[in-house]
Amino acid sequence: MSEVSPYVPVYGEVDLTNCDREPIHIPGAVQPHGFLLAVDPENGSVVIASGTTRTFLDRAPAELLGQPLASVLGQPLAAEVLAVETSEVLSEPLRAQLDLATGPTEVDVVLHRSGARLVVEVEPVGSSTGMSAVSYRSARAAVSRLSETTTMDDLCRQLAFEIRQLTGFDRVMVYRFDAQWNGEVVAEDRREDLNAFLGLHYPASDIPAQARRLYTVNWTRLIADISYVPSRLEPVLDPATNAPLDMSFSVLRSVSPIHVEYLQNMGVTASMSVSLVQDGQLWGLIACHHYSGPHRPSYDARSAAEFLGQTASQLIAGRQRSDDREDALHAQELLGAIVADVSGSGRDPLSSLISDPRLLDVVGAGGAALWDGARLHTQGRVPGRVALQQIATMLSRSDGAPTFTDHLASLMPSLAQFEREAAGALRVGLGADRWLLWVRPEQEEVVDWGGDPRNKELAAAEGPNVRLSPRKSFEKWREVVRGRSMPWQRWHAETAERLRNQLTSIVLGRARDQIAIAESLQRAVVLDEAPEFDGLGVLARYRPAQGSQLGGDWWDALELPDGRIAAVVGDVAGHGVHAAAAMAQLRTALRAYLLEGHGPGACLDRLDNLVGTLFSEHMATAVIAVFDVDRATARFASAGHPPPLLVTENGCETLRITPRPLLGVGIGQAVDVEVEIPVGARVVLYSDGLVERRGFALDETIEALRVAAAAVPGRDLESFADRLMSVVPGAEGDDTTLVVLRRER
Repeated sequence: MSEVSPYVPVYGEVDLTNCDREPIHIPGAVQPHGFLLAVDPENGSVVIASGTTRTFLDRAPAELLGQPLASVLGQPLAAEVLAVETSEVLSEPLRAQLDLATGPTEVDVVLHRSGARLVVEVEPVGSSTGMSAVSYRSARAAVSRLSETTTMDDLCRQLAFEIRQLTGFDRVMVYRFDAQWNGEVVAEDRREDLNAFLGLHYPASDIPAQARRLYTVNWTRLIADISYVPSRLEPVLDPATNAPLDMSFSVLRSVSPIHVEYLQNMGVTASMSVSLVQDGQLWGLIACHHYSGPHRPSYDARSAAEFLGQTASQLIAGRQRSDDREDALHAQELLGAIVADVSGSGRDPLSSLISDPRLLDVVGAGGAALWDGARLHTQGRVPGRVALQQIATMLSRSDGAPTFTDHLASLMPSLAQFEREAAGALRVGLGADRWLLWVRPEQEEVVDWGGDPRNKELAAAEGPNVRLSPRKSFEKWREVVRGRSMPWQRWHAETAERLRNQLTSIVLGRARDQIAIAESLQRAVVLDEAPEFDGLGVLARYRPAQGSQLGGDWWDALELPDGRIAAVVGDVAGHGVHAAAAMAQLRTALRAYLLEGHGPGACLDRLDNLVGTLFSEHMATAVIAVFDVDRATARFASAGHPPPLLVTENGCETLRITPRPLLGVGIGQAVDVEVEIPVGARVVLYSDGLVERRGFALDETIEALRVAAAAVPGRDLESFADRLMSVVPGAEGDDTTLVVLRRER
């Protein structure tokens, strides 16, 4: 006799608005392919019975309540049941002969504890057709085949095949969760006439949190007939606790009406799932579907399937490590080839790196951007400059270590507009304010349903009222992952760190080479010691920039054909080889102009034309003093340079020489100024590195220099120069030149 009245779970009606809170572990009902008894183990009496006792025992549940278990199962079996030590975890089932309403029947008796109750579930032995016989040898062979796989994909494919052979379902899928509990079918074994679900994605809401929790404590669940009518437990509430029976470990537990409807919408007539658990967390599921009517694999087959699931769970970590190792090794080989090409290219390392198309393949990115401190370089699909700068700033770390996210909009909502190019990003610093950024588009852009094109027919047949189905689930998944990229793996960050270290070595090596070249060049063109002149003493000091960077400062002193003596201090903007090379050419050209007999101002005008013609990327300043010792005068001209100082026995004055604009701007004209130079007077020429300081006006620091120069007129040139080099403290990254000239007669 079967139940026909509508079934409502003990916790009430459920729909899509509250299914995520459905307490599915206390449904108050079982499936009809067996019966359940909850027994008080202290006295062996039945406390709760399922309605299916009418079918299997021809006895109503009310008739069994309070009766000794022996009156239901017979004395031998009842004694064996009560003698079994059980816990929350399922014990080994008992195989027994039991007199049912249909006659003597071989049954499986499954036992577990639920609170203070001993739960006894009885299910006739037997199975649907189409399954392999279950034996120790066959199970061992299946485990051996799983163990022989070498990759995650191979393991999942073999697992789907073995479970289908074992259980006889029409379709077996291995379903893997991501970090947000969305799922993907990563392997499948199916009847040939069925549409493929491989590659199908499901939203996390398809399997609510409470269902995932149950999957971690009870590894298998069978629905033998999707059209079953749930059979109520009587009473619904345990008399001792006034609470529903916790059925978390029950093999007959009735399932959520929402889940039943879900499967019906997919055309499923029977289903089974086996959990895949990794480090106590649900990694995925083995989902088994049948389409041709009820299907009930034997308890032995289900137990064997659970054993294979547990074995696969243990193998998953190793296969994942193996796959990651293979991917990381491939990335490392690719990276090695890129770095070798960058190192041997002779070009700027950063420019060479960003122009290599293999850079995207190293971490599986859709685009990349590199900021070299002055310019932004890109390749592939990337958002605009402002967005890239924002992303790089958000992900920056003071130590430059790799950082990544697959959901940029969660860090800055305004970035949602760029998700088609950059939903996720990986950043690594390259020193100073330089960085490299890889970006990935949202998953929606790169993932689609991998099923048969005939699924169009399935979509058309669904109709507008179907709640969830494979296609509609996929569309819902696309909604919940919108704005997220494919997740980054740990080895991606490790690869980025490796690139960073190797690139830093290349850049430093190049920098050392350039510094060596520049130092050699500077030594060749800038005087190490001041020359000696009749009637004019000369002393020079040079201090390199912080970090020993080579700058564009130079100085010179030479005797002209008419007996006069010229002294120069100049400064080319910038540092390194380019600045040093420009400086060398300007110094040589200025020497030539002076030796040709041109005055200081005319020399600077010619030099301005040279800078504008040959060095469009450089600007320069210079000051020239040409001494006529016999006439006790000097002629000065300046191009954008700090003013000279004249120190006499009466004090120190700043020479007011109207400078022409910077060399290289192509406008303006220099004016010569003649100044009287008494015997013993000192002229101080210097570069801006001596007086320019952040937060201080240039007039203030020049005045401080003037005051200091006036305070030490009687000292020798060495002490005088050393004092002036330290007057304005806090040199800030620029090189410094000081030249002191004293009229001796």
